[in-house]
Parts: sequence; C-alpha cells; structure tokens
Amino acid sequence: MTPYVSTQTGSEEYVILLHGLARRNRSMSKLAAVLKDSGYSIVNYGYPSTRFPIEKLAEEAIGGALAQCPKAAKTHFVTHSLGGILVRQYLKTHALDNLGRVVMLGPPNQGSQVVDKLANVPGFKLINGPAGLQLGTGEMSVPRALGPAHFELGVIAGTRSINLILSTMLPSPNDGKVAVESTKLDGMADHIVLPVTHTLMMNNEKVIQQVIHFLKHGSFMK
Repeated sequence: MTPYVSTQTGSEEYVILLHGLARRNRSMSKLAAVLKDSGYSIVNYGYPSTRFPIEKLAEEAIGGALAQCPKAAKTHFVTHSLGGILVRQYLKTHALDNLGRVVMLGPPNQGSQVVDKLANVPGFKLINGPAGLQLGTGEMSVPRALGPAHFELGVIAGTRSINLILSTMLPSPNDGKVAVESTKLDGMADHIVLPVTHTLMMNNEKVIQQVIHFLKHGSFMK
C-alpha cells in the first residue's frame, strides 16, 4: 500500500484525504484530482485500517499526513467513513493551530447498527479488524464517546444502497452501511443528504462539488 500521494500546487491550503475501513487511498483518487484542479495541495493518505484500533490509527495516519504539510499551511480534511472518526479521535487530544474545514462523507458518527448485528459473526473481525469492532452503537462504540465537533464540520450522508441485506439492518434512510441519522454530530456546521451509496459516494460529481463548496464557504449548496 502506498503510504500517501502528495500533490503540491503551490497553494497555501492543503487537503488531507482519509479513506474508509478496508479501503485504500486510491479510492479517493478522483476526489484528489478534482481538489488539485481546484487549487489545493493534496495529501491522499493510506493507512492500514484493518490492523489496529481507532486510537492507534488516528495517531499514525493523521500524524503521518500532517507531517507532509508545511506547519504554517492551512490544512483541511476530507474523509470517508472511518476516516472521519480518526479525525475526531485525533482532535480530541491534539490542537491544530492551522486547522481549516472538515468534510466527512458517510461518517458513522453515532456508530452503525450493522456492526452491532455482525460483530460476532465469524470472519467479521478478520475482514474489518479491531477498528471495525469499535464502530457499533453500544458500550464499546468509540464514535459515540468522542463528543461534539469543536471544529468547522460539514457532513454528507447518502440514501442509496448496493447491499440490500445490510440496509435491512439499518434505520431508513441509509447508504447501505450507515443510517443518515447516525452521520449527524452535535456542533456540525452543515449537513446534506444526497442519493448516493456509502461505497462510491466519494466518486459522485455532486458530492465532489459539495465538498469543494464547503471547503471554500463553510456551507453546502442548497
């Protein structure tokens, strides 16, 4: 796995991209390319999402990504799924003086009922790792214990699914992995719902344009 792909445009604003659980940074490549064309310097960071708990992943992935950005540069985050929880975990214990805006795509901010129902199924931990087991809604849920957002946050939720079996485990509407209500977080600046799936939302043209709008303006297009 490539640890990161860094693309510098000469901009003083950087965007760190963090992929989701059991994905790789190439899943964020299209989004990275459009953000680069929009004038941002990009760090598309890959991390071993299925090998370690959220706490360790946050330190290693975000610490590693920040090391690729100039200390004085304004730095935004755009995340998919688990990537958003890593940002929340990291910001709980670290202050970033030059933190810009954060956009989360399909984040399980209140956990996912899919994890509640499948955590004890043979093979779940093997596929999703220790971080996957921390994404439920119960007592072991890391997302539910992290508290509200104390940073400028926009959340994009999806309402379409390519996995109808998983969708039956979730309240409606959902994106096949996370319910729309579970993406919400106290303190967020804006929230928008689009007809996209959890797995592919980062490649959707409307999602990408909304990401850029939030990074520039602190709100989504309505």
